[in-house]
Amino acid sequence: MPIFRPKAKTKASAKAGNVPPAGEIFTATVRDLASDGRGIASHPGGLTVFVPGVWPGEQGRFRFLELQNRVGRAELVELLEASPERTTPRCPHHGFAAGDCGGCPWQFMSYPAQLAAKQARVEAALAGFGPAVLHPIWPSPNIYAYRNRAQLKADGKQLGYLSAASHRLAAIEQCPILTAPNRETLAGLIARLPNREWESAGGSRRGGKKEGEHWTSLNLDESLSADRVQVNQRLPFQQANDAQNRAMRDWLARRCDALDKDATVLELFCGSGNFTRILSAAGFASIVAVDGSGPATEALDRESLPGVKVLNCDLFQSASFAPVRRQVGRFSTLLLDPPRDGMRDLKRFLASGALPENIFYVSCNLATLQRDLAQLLPLGYELMEVQPLDQAPHTAHVELLCALRRQ
Repeated sequence: MPIFRPKAKTKASAKAGNVPPAGEIFTATVRDLASDGRGIASHPGGLTVFVPGVWPGEQGRFRFLELQNRVGRAELVELLEASPERTTPRCPHHGFAAGDCGGCPWQFMSYPAQLAAKQARVEAALAGFGPAVLHPIWPSPNIYAYRNRAQLKADGKQLGYLSAASHRLAAIEQCPILTAPNRETLAGLIARLPNREWESAGGSRRGGKKEGEHWTSLNLDESLSADRVQVNQRLPFQQANDAQNRAMRDWLARRCDALDKDATVLELFCGSGNFTRILSAAGFASIVAVDGSGPATEALDRESLPGVKVLNCDLFQSASFAPVRRQVGRFSTLLLDPPRDGMRDLKRFLASGALPENIFYVSCNLATLQRDLAQLLPLGYELMEVQPLDQAPHTAHVELLCALRRQ
């Protein structure tokens, strides 16, 4: 399934009347999915429109809303022909209107259909990089009760997530994707409403004059009860799906078996050591783990893992590349697990010294992975293997485990 990139729309074409008026009703068939999971359809006048809550092959009547980022935005008015894979969402807060929770936009589709869409998107996006092996996506063992942490928003009277339709607070009473301990914490937080301490202090501002809400962030995971939840304090990053994280760690451990344990391994974006512990357990004599988060690297350093040296460095500042390379020296394997932005200057980082033989790239963003792979292949690397996995059922998100080797 191709990643949709809309063509630039000129001011002249907009003036020529190609943009329909807001509120106009039109009929169309959904032809594809955008990278954010919305359906893609064509207005009879030729304009491409994005519509949430629909699936390829479905036909419906849509209401045009506005031109946004050079493509149209519309909403479903009536479904004329439904996909046979449609199902009833388990969450009572699921929806696409203002006030609905937009956190699980694909809950209206069967899980096999979700996996097929993710697999097709990965295959289309990586076809130009010629992966030697592209495995079928690993499904999540649990499609509900899998999420080990969450960030809620509160205004003192209600709490919930953000509504995708308006960026307003979508109040919730339950969340089926949370693990049992987190659902218990959620119930405890709701029982504490109303709560003046959560009204606005340190909250966020979103939207314009009509949406100038202030929110307090309530960060929870399985280690925190309702009376110990972190208020306006982001928790250190961790993978939110325990079962899939174990699968990722096992994948890395198997690939470490064939590597020279006397050679140095460099890990970028190590965080608090999710993969560093696998490298250490594999028996590498020298592992350099680098991250820009002070609390994360300090916690990892306190563990004193065998063979591990921890460095704190902002990997988004190219000025820090040379000092890191000097401290690391020559290394044969690079492991990186960057945030959604990827590592834009990856080629510059590698070019500042000898190139490693192996690269393991863990990606949570297919678009930035494409960009970064385009930096690596000209350096002589071949994409040997890609393993997609589903970390977040009911969303368009897909995680990727990539192995590259320099020829």
